[in-house]
Amino acid sequence: MLHHHAKLERKSVIMLLFIIVTVLIGGIVEIIPLFRMETVIEPVKGVRPYTPLELAGFNIYIREGCYNCHSQQIRPLRDEVARYGHYSLAAESMYDHPFQWGSKRTGPDLARVGARYSDDWHVAHMIDPRAVVPESIMPTYAFLMHNEAKLSDIGEHMKVLRMVGVPYTDEQISHAYVDGVAQAHTEDLDENVAGFIERYGEKVNARVFDGAPEIVSEMDALVAYLQVLGTMVEFPSAEPVSADQKE
Repeated sequence: MLHHHAKLERKSVIMLLFIIVTVLIGGIVEIIPLFRMETVIEPVKGVRPYTPLELAGFNIYIREGCYNCHSQQIRPLRDEVARYGHYSLAAESMYDHPFQWGSKRTGPDLARVGARYSDDWHVAHMIDPRAVVPESIMPTYAFLMHNEAKLSDIGEHMKVLRMVGVPYTDEQISHAYVDGVAQAHTEDLDENVAGFIERYGEKVNARVFDGAPEIVSEMDALVAYLQVLGTMVEFPSAEPVSADQKE
């Protein structure tokens, strides 16, 4: 065997071809399984697609570059779990397009920030970060209070997400705008809240997130998104979804 290997090493072109073939075989073995999501991500009970308002908040989070300073990935290391909570599961970000794992922490990880602080805290933090965290270097986002959340085309966004595997139903898409407004619970659309909860489940948050019911603001959307992060899965007893439940 070693004799043949010595011959191969003396013929550089042939050796190069063998290296290429070996790398290709290794690459195929590693990559092909990734095209089957069920072999990579085990669905976990409780994980659902974002509501229209949460999705609008997700878009604002990306637009404002929040991922540049905040990660959403808790690694299974002792100090990380002690500080932030249960390590992140792949299923928690299976409907994120693009995912927000991040690679830098100028600010804390946000994977478990949902329900950790009140809506008022988040609003105050966005308006004047140093009022609640004196050492913060985060810029102010007070303008979000005055900008109306872009919900007019959120249904089209949901259609596109369905094309890449997010299981939005026709009913959820057709009621996208109404549900987005209903979640912020403005006074003139209270009758739509029941339909919204029926479509997305009892555990969704439906309230005036920014404390100002006059409009559904970008602050409403961003706080709604932040308040759902890390709250879908009940830890430590995260239950995988069975084959029957998938159907």
